[in-house]
Amino acid sequence: MVTAPVKYVLAALAVAIGVAAVVFGESDDSPGLQGLGVLLVIGALAYGVRTARRSR
Repeated sequence: MVTAPVKYVLAALAVAIGVAAVVFGESDDSPGLQGLGVLLVIGALAYGVRTARRSR
C-alpha cells in the first residue's frame, strides 16, 4: 500500500502536469488539451483533499 506522503507527491505531480497541459494547450490554441489539463488538476486536487481527510 502506498503511504500518505507518496500520495501527496503523486497528486502534486498530477497538478504540475495538468498546469503544463493548460499552458501548452493555450500556446497551441488547443481547447481539448486545455480541458484535459483542467480536468487533471481538478481530479488531482480532489484526490489530495480526500487523502488528507482520510488520513486523520
